[in-house]
Amino acid sequence: MAMTTSLFFSLACSVFIIVAQQATAQNYHCFNDKGNYTLNSQYHDNFNYLLITLPSSQNDNGYGFYNLSYGNASNQVFAIGLCDGDTMPDVCRSCLNKSTHLLQEVCPNQKEAVAWLDKCMLRYSNRSLYGIMETRPNIIINNTQNVSSDSDTVEAYFKALRSLIDNLKSRAAAGGSLRKFSVDNVTTPGFKTIYGLVQCTPDLSQIDCNNCLDDAFKVFPGCCNKKKGGEVLGTSCKYRYEDYLFYNSTAAEVSPPSPLSSQPSTTSPPTPLTTHETKNNASSSRTVLIVVIGANVVLGIVISICVGLRLRKAMILRKTNRLSNEPVEEIASVDSLQYNFDTIKLATDNFSEENKLGQGGFGAVYWGKLSHGEVIAVKKLHIGSAQGDLEFKNEVMLVAKLQHRNLVRILGFSLEGSERLLVYEFVQNGSLDHFIFDPRKRVDLDWDRRYKIIGGVARGILYLHEDSRLRIIHRDIKASNILLDDEMNPKISDFGCARLFVDQVQDNTNRIVGTYGYMAPEYVMRGQFSIKSDVFSFGVLLLEIISGQKINCYRQGGLIDDLLSCTWRHWREGIALEMVDPLMRVGSGCEIMRCIHIGLLCVQENLVDRPTMNTIVLMLNSNSASLPLPSKPAFFIHSNMGSDISTSPLEFNSRMNVPKGETVNEASITELFPR
Repeated sequence: MAMTTSLFFSLACSVFIIVAQQATAQNYHCFNDKGNYTLNSQYHDNFNYLLITLPSSQNDNGYGFYNLSYGNASNQVFAIGLCDGDTMPDVCRSCLNKSTHLLQEVCPNQKEAVAWLDKCMLRYSNRSLYGIMETRPNIIINNTQNVSSDSDTVEAYFKALRSLIDNLKSRAAAGGSLRKFSVDNVTTPGFKTIYGLVQCTPDLSQIDCNNCLDDAFKVFPGCCNKKKGGEVLGTSCKYRYEDYLFYNSTAAEVSPPSPLSSQPSTTSPPTPLTTHETKNNASSSRTVLIVVIGANVVLGIVISICVGLRLRKAMILRKTNRLSNEPVEEIASVDSLQYNFDTIKLATDNFSEENKLGQGGFGAVYWGKLSHGEVIAVKKLHIGSAQGDLEFKNEVMLVAKLQHRNLVRILGFSLEGSERLLVYEFVQNGSLDHFIFDPRKRVDLDWDRRYKIIGGVARGILYLHEDSRLRIIHRDIKASNILLDDEMNPKISDFGCARLFVDQVQDNTNRIVGTYGYMAPEYVMRGQFSIKSDVFSFGVLLLEIISGQKINCYRQGGLIDDLLSCTWRHWREGIALEMVDPLMRVGSGCEIMRCIHIGLLCVQENLVDRPTMNTIVLMLNSNSASLPLPSKPAFFIHSNMGSDISTSPLEFNSRMNVPKGETVNEASITELFPR
């Protein structure tokens, strides 16, 4: 529809009027009085990350409503997105994506702004927006054509419209916490059909939704009188009417969810009734209402009995737990992950050499095939751990709850005496090192694939550091622990060195485990590990992916050097692209240079200077974000020791002739250690 608006300000409307060239126009409002943020500040980084991640299906409540915040204290950014209730999910996310770009262009550096596109609204702020009803600013868009020059026709048109809008308002406001949206139509005495749409953000209460829409309706008659169509766009609610069908006629109107419901309904919602259908079905509705009320009474009695029995059962379980000191429900969940040892033994052909995929620091890995055809990977852990069965089970359960597309999924475990097995999903293409360090295979890894792998690994580590239930430091990020599926998507594996925390970001240990070259200097020298240790490892991996060479075997002109020293030297001399893998079909030179820059930021000697994973993901996804200059990377220690190690800082320092004063720590090591 080609619809224009007039630029005017009406005291009767008491709202903002902003020029819109078409119905699909981009409308926005920048809150100039809310202050500006500083470029390249932590708030700016949080803002960029939030807008990048918000239009994701995992942030959708299932009905086109997005509510997200990121950061802490004064650097926290809040955002809300809402799509029209008749909008398909892919169209919704596309609309929100466009909104993020629009706001950054038209409201640069401003801490609060809102944008309205044809099918969505997006707003952000440095204050919480959730559950707060606001009536300003509003945007009015009206049709340029009048209903009629006849006053009686106009009066009949708007009388029918008022009835329609009131009906839609009450239905939308009565919606549950997932969606407050309603569409319908009405026919005027002159046989003209009016179509209407009303919506509130679902975080509003019924009263707030009503009040918001009432305020929006005050525009009559001052703003939209005699017009065939009009729309009021607000930050908390909106409505629209036209003399033609402008919404998806098959758009479903869900019944208001129960206030106790927290999940979207999985049933297909009914098609909206027209006003005439409502009248025709009025008598039958009364009969249905009586039956439903009777059924609800019976259902209520049944639910009460069930709740009483469940509470009684819970009390018995709690008493049992106090006696046994075991979390019954948790253990039941763990036991559901347990495989029969003989089943795994048969699946792997008794752990035969033919089924062996590789050998790691904590045991060998085998492939197997279960009786129903599922292919699995099995890690056979070294015998001798002092950890008890119950602790082992609980830790497996914690790792099993990690769900991310860039993490290898653990399926379960098996116990037999001192034997312990971990069962994982089988990842078809094996580990990254078999590709990136093989001259024949890495030819197939063009830049686009390598960049996809870098981004996937970064998102996986970010999930471990920030988004999982517990903060997890992997401690062994390296090429051999990155598996590639059939579409070459990366999956982080091998949590044998991982440490789990509730609210910590660092710790000390007197047992150094991991792989030389990938380990941060503070970890090697003093046993101090943190989320920045994983950042260091990621930086090394990134540079290996770009160069196609191992950290300690970088070859140039027949000489062997370490990758970090070489990269730094090339960077300082302005010839960093010379370290790029010559076998790679090169993509964007600027993109590759940016990744080299990010890699050098990750491997800086001072851990405080290294970026966090959320900043790294932002850097990888936004070419406009400026990068700080890197400082000299941490030195690399040449050694004839094996790459996979488990030793103490004191033992390491003595073997490497490091002064004794450099070592501290007295703590223990465990394969999976929740703090």
